[in-house]
Amino acid sequence: MRYLFLVTCLIFCLACQEAVPPARSFDGEVLVGLLHSRTGTLSISENTVAEAELLAISEINMAGGLMIDNKRLRIVAVEEDGESDWPTFAQKAEKLIDVSKVEVIFGGWSSSSRKAMLPVIESREHLLFYPLQYEGEECSDYVFYAGATPNQQAGPAIDWLLQNRGDRFFLVGSDYVYPHTVNRIISRQVLRAGGTIVAERYVPLGDQNLTETVQAIKTALPEGGVIINTINGDSNVAFFQEASALGVTPEHNYTVMSFSVSEEEVNAIGAHYLEGSLATWNFFQAIETPASKSFTSNFKAMHGVHRVTNDPAEAAYTMVHLWAQAAARAGSTSPDRVREKLIGTTFDAPHGRVEVAKNHHLRKRAYIGEVQSDGQFSVVFDAGVIEPRTWSQLLPANEGYRCDWTQSRPDAARFYSDEQDVGP
Repeated sequence: MRYLFLVTCLIFCLACQEAVPPARSFDGEVLVGLLHSRTGTLSISENTVAEAELLAISEINMAGGLMIDNKRLRIVAVEEDGESDWPTFAQKAEKLIDVSKVEVIFGGWSSSSRKAMLPVIESREHLLFYPLQYEGEECSDYVFYAGATPNQQAGPAIDWLLQNRGDRFFLVGSDYVYPHTVNRIISRQVLRAGGTIVAERYVPLGDQNLTETVQAIKTALPEGGVIINTINGDSNVAFFQEASALGVTPEHNYTVMSFSVSEEEVNAIGAHYLEGSLATWNFFQAIETPASKSFTSNFKAMHGVHRVTNDPAEAAYTMVHLWAQAAARAGSTSPDRVREKLIGTTFDAPHGRVEVAKNHHLRKRAYIGEVQSDGQFSVVFDAGVIEPRTWSQLLPANEGYRCDWTQSRPDAARFYSDEQDVGP
């Protein structure tokens, strides 16, 4: 295996040498910031995201870099570690912009990390590309969202579960912004369909003692039912191991649907603990498209043949390419010029074509997958391409709100009431 890994790396490096113009052919450099948790409880997930961004940067440089004003620019990544700590994300964002002078930041995982960075980004009128699914209740002029909104992940998942797995739901998640908000949306969707939320439970990020949580699930659903899992980070290791030990498994009539467990987490936890459980994402490594195969092959060649790709990595990879295309269209890497060109930008991503919508989110497909014994997902449902919706209309407080940066509005946030185009 080690020999195969070395040979693969050698082939990739030789390909890079053939494809990348020599250093002297570049007329300059453009610095971009990568800000993810390389250490701490979320590093189990975020390392792959940062590595996918490095792959995209490598591909762009291999193709000749960025052509700006007839100059060929090499993209150079400046990395900082968010350390799975929200204040650190804010501090490192300041450092990247003020000290390193990057033109854009690709970063974050949790909504708490994004919200920590937001005041820094907005006060400097900079650009942040965020790769994760999130609660959808944000409208910033300076953030572009490559992950799913609730209607592109939770919505189709709940509809499918109600039709195929049952109507009694237990909601379990990490104790921060995204799980709380998306579970409010899910609760409204389930109740509207005549289902029941039997209980909700939240655990601290990094918590490794999930025995009481799993026992609470068994108590609330003694004969089985549907568990919506929005736990993030390495707490998922303890959750699935405890669920297996206590019989909260498909064999005992339990369906676990995860929104933050991908191939990377399955690989780290052990497929035998998760086999038969479900996840909803916009990309799975097992998707059979040429772009998907190329993405996974190149990722493995760069980072190791034993590695896997996943949805957050695909979104992170995609957003680097979208930024580069918009910069080329703008003829500039300055944040204000790039921002003007991003809406309408398209990219043939590994999971299919994406387009930056008017609300700074992506039009993209949604899939439901089931964990197999080899750690990969088998796609059981394709929901098709879904328009991104901010401010879910399932929540009464959001009624009439949406985000559209093509509109001219006096209020800085651009949230406004409109009877048209405000679906769930």
